[in-house]
Amino acid sequence: MAIFVQFAIGLIFGVGLIVSGMSNPAKVLNFLDAAGIPAGTWDPSLAFVMAGAVAVTFVGFNRVLRLGRPFFAERFYLPTRADVDRRIVVGPAIFGIGWGLAGFCPGPALTALGFGSSSALIFAAAMFAGMLLAPFTAHLPSRARVMTPADPHET
Repeated sequence: MAIFVQFAIGLIFGVGLIVSGMSNPAKVLNFLDAAGIPAGTWDPSLAFVMAGAVAVTFVGFNRVLRLGRPFFAERFYLPTRADVDRRIVVGPAIFGIGWGLAGFCPGPALTALGFGSSSALIFAAAMFAGMLLAPFTAHLPSRARVMTPADPHET
């Protein structure tokens, strides 16, 4: 039963991405092109989509977290760390750069695959490659060693 509910939720999400235009990279890039405001290329319509998503998430999280447990799991899996480290900054930065360059983020890219979009296929391949490489980079040192020249006055 759970798999059917999850499928229906994913289907509703995908339809919402299509209806809102989030699966169209040109629309997303026009939204992100705030520098194009004077030239008339900026498309503010996705701001309403994002505002709606934030409102639904705010209400939904407040209600769901009041439940004793989720419907399809034994417990909630919530973050326990509150510190900000390099991964918390670099990961979203890479996501934002990729979104700005390609006009896709993961959900809309997978939705656009259904349309046979070659750019979505390239994006999805790169995304899956990144997902395969991520575990190998997770344990890299958090700070690069800074090599400094030896002090000429040291003996």
